[in-house]
Amino acid sequence: MNVFAALDVSQDLTAICVVDGAGTVLAEDKVRTCPDAISAWLAGQPGDMERVGMETGPLAVWLWNALTERGVPVLCLDARHANGVLKMMPNKTDRLDARGLAQIVRTGWFRAVQIKSHDAYVTRALLTARDTLVSMRVRLENEVRGLLKTFGVMFGKRVGGFKRRAEEIIARDLAVSPELVPVFEALMQARRDILVRIADLDRRIRMIARRHQTVRLLMTTPGVGPITAMAVVAALDDAGRFRRSSSAGAYLGLTPRRYESGEISRNGRVSKRGDAFARKCLFEAANAIYCRKLGGGRLRDWAKAIAERTGPRKAKVALARKLAVTLHAMWRTGTPFREGAAI
Repeated sequence: MNVFAALDVSQDLTAICVVDGAGTVLAEDKVRTCPDAISAWLAGQPGDMERVGMETGPLAVWLWNALTERGVPVLCLDARHANGVLKMMPNKTDRLDARGLAQIVRTGWFRAVQIKSHDAYVTRALLTARDTLVSMRVRLENEVRGLLKTFGVMFGKRVGGFKRRAEEIIARDLAVSPELVPVFEALMQARRDILVRIADLDRRIRMIARRHQTVRLLMTTPGVGPITAMAVVAALDDAGRFRRSSSAGAYLGLTPRRYESGEISRNGRVSKRGDAFARKCLFEAANAIYCRKLGGGRLRDWAKAIAERTGPRKAKVALARKLAVTLHAMWRTGTPFREGAAI
């Protein structure tokens, strides 16, 4: 007898439910959120375990890899799709969520989420760490500017950048208020430390980009640097996931939503689904092509023509989608960027 199971994972305990082909609950329990404990409990159930499902979440990657190594036929369900079914239940508990997920797994009415390779997650962690540090640097700089306005000092713009202007203000404008100097020096020291860490990560990113054949290939595209190329590689992970390159744009949330019912048929805004960081990098690359002469003249002309009809922002989003499609096609075929082929 084939049976199906589902896991409702939390940090400490995981609720498990097992059902048969008719949907009858055969067993349910809570065990520690530990691959050994979960696999041992599942192994003790009668019947042939056909599928074990769990929702995507913070622990999904770790559990999927650990359970797969132990021979458990586990798969991940898109949490958005599963939520659409589970919210129909009158009460929400871990036990009932596990029951609902088990029924979804049994019927096959779900979209399995692909777990990416270990290298893809390592690359994503590197890029996310750098992005976090850059955000912290920007926040510190804005904090310095905001605090100075409180005391009537306008930061403004000077030749030499932020560091030189801040040192000038501390030495001259804050001389009348020496009690403020330690406050701003602490913020500037924190900024200097963050810049050192960002530089370290930048060196690591450049080193990986030089060694990674696919990243070097994608960097032949105008406007695409090592961070954008690595973000796309980490987001897609495998070029063979999509039969058509046009699916890469939809996967990264750069295609419009579609609503059709009866006589109503309309397109909405872009879905913004998928990897937000990769989407942001592609938009920045599109903005660079659109605003600066970095090569890709035909791409820029194509986007300018769209801008005349719909405005520059939508044109840049369209160009970001075209970049996603082009990068996937380059990756799949192993060919460098060609101006004519991208239009």
